Amino acid sequence: MPLTALRPARWSWRTLLPWAVGLLPLLGGMAVMRWQAERELLEQSQAAAIQVLRQSELILDQLSRSAQALLPLAGQPCEVASLPLRAEVTRNAFVRSTVLFNHDRVYCTSLLGGYDEAVDLNDYTEGTLWLMNGNSVTPGHPLLVYRLGSAGRGVLVTVDSEHVLTFLRLSDPGLPVQIRVGEHWIGAEGQVRNGSPPSAIKAPVRMASTRFPLSVQAGFREDRTLAYMLGHYPALFGLLVMLGLLAGGVCRWQIRRATSPRAEIERALQANEFVAYLQPVVRRGDYKWSGVEVLMRWQHPKDGLVRPDLFIPYAEHSGQIVPMTRALMAHTAHSLAPFAPLLDDHFHIAFNITADHCRDLSLLDDCARFLAQFPPGRVALTLELTERKLIEPSPTTLELFDKLHDMGVMIALDDFGTGQSSLNYLRQFRIDYLKIDQSFVAMIGGDALSLHILESIIELCGKLGLGIVAEGVETAEQRDYLDRYTVDYQQGYLFARPMPVADFLKSLAARPSTPALSKAPPPEIIPD
Repeated sequence: MPLTALRPARWSWRTLLPWAVGLLPLLGGMAVMRWQAERELLEQSQAAAIQVLRQSELILDQLSRSAQALLPLAGQPCEVASLPLRAEVTRNAFVRSTVLFNHDRVYCTSLLGGYDEAVDLNDYTEGTLWLMNGNSVTPGHPLLVYRLGSAGRGVLVTVDSEHVLTFLRLSDPGLPVQIRVGEHWIGAEGQVRNGSPPSAIKAPVRMASTRFPLSVQAGFREDRTLAYMLGHYPALFGLLVMLGLLAGGVCRWQIRRATSPRAEIERALQANEFVAYLQPVVRRGDYKWSGVEVLMRWQHPKDGLVRPDLFIPYAEHSGQIVPMTRALMAHTAHSLAPFAPLLDDHFHIAFNITADHCRDLSLLDDCARFLAQFPPGRVALTLELTERKLIEPSPTTLELFDKLHDMGVMIALDDFGTGQSSLNYLRQFRIDYLKIDQSFVAMIGGDALSLHILESIIELCGKLGLGIVAEGVETAEQRDYLDRYTVDYQQGYLFARPMPVADFLKSLAARPSTPALSKAPPPEIIPD
């Protein structure tokens, strides 16, 4: 941008902003890394739970096969069945003992032969599985018992807990895994407990078997996210620091480049480098050009055409927007007045004003000079209030607006619906037109919520007796929608882009004749 950098104050926003921008990549990257670390920790927890669940199901599958093989022996004398019971124990590495029961009483075991003990069906989850804390032979030694049978007759197959604990102890000590059967659970320490396992602090996972009444729970005992990030992403940390330094440096360079002194604006004003670009506004029905919005551009001798968003905010901040607007009005009047016959009666010409214009009554003189250069009734001057600075309803401001209305100058509220004070302005000032922000127009045919807001704005204008101008119309669908809702005027690229005054006059002269032109031939157009 063609402006000289200012030396920022020590603790001004220009000093702090590069630091904030430099921190953004670091904070954003750390947020992404934290998300990735938590995801990987969850994957570890899931992997541990899946491994234990698969191994448990593998053991139970073998117990189930052994029980199926021995089930025909249930009810036969122990002298007949004891040998097959022992044989099954020797053939299956996971089977610790096999037991036959009849009439819900154990009568034959592979360890002791004949035996008598009651079988309580309530001990078995879903009548199938029991995680018990030892038996009469090995008290205090956890066992997992698989039951198969019906009508009080069947087989019990027992597996030693050490086979299950082996898989529980393979996981990270900080990632405990527990197996739960009904109201009992066991962890890597090998003790059967009642109730629910303790909840994990980080990455909790619970998986249930689809074939057996058994579930596995896993998760970290403490939040290991930061330690995981430091241990696995040291290179990314360095990269983020470099990106932060680069972003902060670029931001500082941009601030220095965008911050300009008053002298540069004053020089441009003296050199008449601020020129007018006109964007036509069309009226409802015939879509004929019924007015223009005058936009400011900076024609810099070295850098060419400068966008307004690069210099107008600074001009408003420095208070130089008022003389710039005065020069723009004078330039526009000087360029258009000789070609007034090309304009329809009450042709609208709109300029943007801010809070700086409302601090005194000098704007009245600017408007009077502008209107004096056109035949009476030929143009209708409109001032559009912007909200980049808050306009206070001071006595001076209220007097200014009253006298402007007395002169026939209309007041429009620009970008309605996006500012924080739009509704306050409607209540505090006499407004003639609302300009619907292009963000709402762009949602026509898409966002239902924005359409409701748009329709509400149109309805509000009708109730308040305000004219409406819709900005940013780019498609025929938007045009037709606004026409159906009787929006008075439309403005946007669908009709015309902002153009220099000379191009505007050439386009205007080439359009169909108006009653004003029928009285006299159009004047010769001199390039602006």
